[in-house]
Amino acid sequence: MTTRDMTCIVCPMGCQLHVELEDGKVMTVTGNTCPRGKQYAIDECTHPMRTITSTARTENGEVVPVKTNRTVPKELMFDCMKEINKAVVKLPAKIGDVVVENILGTGSDVVVTANMD
Repeated sequence: MTTRDMTCIVCPMGCQLHVELEDGKVMTVTGNTCPRGKQYAIDECTHPMRTITSTARTENGEVVPVKTNRTVPKELMFDCMKEINKAVVKLPAKIGDVVVENILGTGSDVVVTANMD
């Protein structure tokens, strides 16, 4: 059996979680003060997901901040960044404009997070 200690990031409580795993399966989670902490630990240990925040180049050479509108599998982060780095944002750009649709088939779009003329 292996163990993993982590800090829950679901709410400001920051519970210190202790997870016991066997063959990649979560056996127990302790230290959580709510059910969301337990679910966070299970998800983080079995299939971690991340929101990507970055910048994308605009057609005039400046950059605009972007992010994924849904989480993507952690193991795809670097491949997603390669796609974001290829993108060119047309101006004017408005919050919510889609820069990359359904990035790498994840169901998540990369969207603009600031207005730029």
